[in-house]
Amino acid sequence: MKFEWQTNDANPQLQEAAQALAQELGMSPVIGQLLMRRGVTTSAEARRFFRPQLTELHDPFLYNDMDVAVERLNQALGRKERILVYGDYDVDGCTAVALVYKFLQQYSSNIDYYIPDRYEEGYGVSRRGINYAAMTGVKLIIVLDCGIKAVDEIAYAKEQGIDFIICDHHVPDDVLPPAVAILNAKRVDSTYPYPHLSGCGVGFKLMQAFAKSNGIDFAKLIPLLDLVAVSIASDIVPILGENRILAYHGLRQLNSNPSTGLKAIIDVCGLGERDLGINDITFKIGPRINASGRVQNGREAVDLLVEKDVEMARQLAEQINDYNDQRKDLDKQMTEEANQIVANLDAQHEKHSIVLFSNEWHKGVIGIVASRLTEVYFRPSVVITMVDGVATGSARSVPGFDIYKAIESCRDILENFGGHPYAAGLTMKVERVKEFARRFNEYVEANISDNQTKPLLQVEASLDFRDITRRLMNDLKRLSPFGPDNPRPLFITKNVCDYGTSRVVGRHQEHIRLELLDSASGIVHSGIAFGQSSEARYIKSRHAFDIVYAIEENTHHRGETQLQIEDIRPSE
Repeated sequence: MKFEWQTNDANPQLQEAAQALAQELGMSPVIGQLLMRRGVTTSAEARRFFRPQLTELHDPFLYNDMDVAVERLNQALGRKERILVYGDYDVDGCTAVALVYKFLQQYSSNIDYYIPDRYEEGYGVSRRGINYAAMTGVKLIIVLDCGIKAVDEIAYAKEQGIDFIICDHHVPDDVLPPAVAILNAKRVDSTYPYPHLSGCGVGFKLMQAFAKSNGIDFAKLIPLLDLVAVSIASDIVPILGENRILAYHGLRQLNSNPSTGLKAIIDVCGLGERDLGINDITFKIGPRINASGRVQNGREAVDLLVEKDVEMARQLAEQINDYNDQRKDLDKQMTEEANQIVANLDAQHEKHSIVLFSNEWHKGVIGIVASRLTEVYFRPSVVITMVDGVATGSARSVPGFDIYKAIESCRDILENFGGHPYAAGLTMKVERVKEFARRFNEYVEANISDNQTKPLLQVEASLDFRDITRRLMNDLKRLSPFGPDNPRPLFITKNVCDYGTSRVVGRHQEHIRLELLDSASGIVHSGIAFGQSSEARYIKSRHAFDIVYAIEENTHHRGETQLQIEDIRPSE
């Protein structure tokens, strides 16, 4: 894929302010620009940004219904009622269930957890789950990362004498379920100042409020932050504001003293000898937790995340790793089939979206395939399969386009739907799929901008190689963790050429290991260009070219900087 490069040329006024900020902080001038673009304009704000403090977390009682939720939870514990912690089968749901269960288990032995079966029950609160709760004597269900649309199911639970506390972050409908308490900052009447927490993050706020109401030291919550960091990275929520605080301290916990279950996953991923970042969670840890719910049942992931025995955790992690290998095989096969279908659709290049249906596809990986299609074709994508005679789909968006609203525009022909701007799920009658595809594409075409259908690289600043120092890399590290709304900074250097030692590497000779000479400074710098071996012939021709790249630490040579090159183009 070739990208368009979009540069953020700072105006003279901004440059002057950025330089003054960097000077006050004693940092590289470019850091001032990066901070200003993230809304950080003073040295005091910068210091808070660099070292987020847990004391800056919002008061959990700012949530609507939080006082009611804590009162009902305290009542259940006081009466020794049976409590069920219920959650979605994805990473966010499984980490949320593990977090709440682990914390409450210290104060009650009459507690259980439940993850619905993706294939037999589907997404969210199910009657089967409620029947299980009734059969086992449950009086209170805490539902996490789902439940905001379960109006009929929660009404049914109420008839069984079961109360619900909902901890969700998905967009609600106009009618809310008849739960005792609904903790969701996306409610239209929300009083909570930060609407972007993950489902696990909302569960953490409930535990924070519970601890506060019972005089429990906040320090007892800190060991759970590794789970929150995993949910934030995996659910692709913004990493600014409260999420930045939680992710920052969660990563510290994950690196210094992870839970037994997460340590087992880290080891099975081969990540035990390095400092872990958001990308390690997104591409290594998260997919393994997800694989359990995609291939078997998400409960096995929670079993691992709450496990205390090292040997048992290792066995469970290896099992989940096997599921991930199976998931990869399914993913590869389905993505190849999907790409073939797209290639054979005559009018696809004219459309602004992709909607594909096959009743042979595996429900557990349609979301991953939708993500792959979005990455390759840069179109909002919906991949649909058939489960028990019902068309079930998963949708993924391109940056800046709200796919939830696109699906909501078709709600009159859907049986069910839910999600957020980046990803969503939906069900409909099979005979409605064609109509859905037509109407979905019409909405996308009318509402998507040209920039949202182009693969863009947002370049933060222009550098020459003399600017790339150990000091700059250390300064850049202080901007992490990176993610939505705080992207990893990308830079441009023009007129570089091969120093003569660049070579193609990788098992399938798909990458390029580069040694580049910058014509402006005369300095040579090393870099890696993943998946860009097709550029090797041009690079070896010794012609000048421009590069867009991130600056990172070389994991094979600690202390050395390396360029991770995102794109290459001939110099003008």
